[in-house]
Order: sequence, then structure tokens, then C-alpha cells
Amino acid sequence: MTQEDYETQERVRRAGDDYTVFVGAKPFMNYVTGVVMQFTTQGAKEVVIKGRGKFISRCVDISEVACKRFLENTVDIKNIKIDSEEFQNKEGKNIRVSTIEITLSRK
Repeated sequence: MTQEDYETQERVRRAGDDYTVFVGAKPFMNYVTGVVMQFTTQGAKEVVIKGRGKFISRCVDISEVACKRFLENTVDIKNIKIDSEEFQNKEGKNIRVSTIEITLSRK
């Protein structure tokens, strides 16, 4: 998967009890709304916010706004996982990019 493919994966996915928000270039509040909706209407116990590269800071902002403004006193940050991935760009050069996964859970 290329960086461009990942950036266009702006979606919210549910697999069993795994609620995941992949952060990309959509408007900021779309992601905050997605996280809040997972907890309020879908009954999620945990939501994972994932991003990489230039979207890492956006993941942090989304988690903070969701926890401290919209879901105040109901959701906490449970875990933060950082890593890096290696892939090939269009020119065939190996590129390493940082990733983050922020897990939010109900209190």
C-alpha cells in the first residue's frame, strides 16, 4: 500500500467489536463526529484512532477534542501505540513512515 492509498482510506470501519477510525485529509470534525458516534450510537466500548505520517498530530487532536469536549467524563485514553512502517513509493524507493494508534475507552 502506498502513502497515497493510505491517505485516501478516510473511513470508519467496524470489524466485530473493533471500532477503528483511519485519519486522512477529510475535514477535522468528520473524524471527531465519527469517534463520538461510535461511542454514542454504536455502543462501542473502545475506539481506535489510527494515522500515519503528517496525520499523526491530527489523530492526537481528534482524540483530545473527543475526550475533553464531546465525551467529557465518559471516555479516557486507554493506550497509545507508536510504530513505523516501510513501503515502496511510486519510484520503487523504500520509504519509512511513522504511525500512531490511540485507543479510547469508556470509563
